[in-house]
Amino acid sequence: MGILDLFGKKDVATDLGRQLPYRISTEFVPYKLRANSRGNTTLKVNLKNMTQEPVISSVVVQVPERISLDSTGIAKEKEVRLGTLAPGESKDAKIDLFSGEGTDKGEYTVTISAFIHYRDYAHVLNAMKKRTTVEAV
Repeated sequence: MGILDLFGKKDVATDLGRQLPYRISTEFVPYKLRANSRGNTTLKVNLKNMTQEPVISSVVVQVPERISLDSTGIAKEKEVRLGTLAPGESKDAKIDLFSGEGTDKGEYTVTISAFIHYRDYAHVLNAMKKRTTVEAV
């Protein structure tokens, strides 16, 4: 019995740190990028809270060198803050990916990181990653 149990409070941090916090689903629309020319696709990320507690959530998307997250070709990482997710609730994030003249044909790995925060977005309690690929043709 913990000290917090005496006051009727429970320590949910240890429970949230032990289990998989989210189910991450991804989809590309359109499902391919154009190679060696300017083009874009939208990455739809669906994040579902699999815990029994409401959590503050954010998603960070990272792309490799030949594609970017803005039309200028500079941004390689983007954070989307989703706010508080209730237990079982899901939210969508839409992130545009851009190709350019330097984008060769092939598959590119996109890394999606989902974070559980506490207090504010500066404090991370738990995280998970998923990798997906987008093809340039």
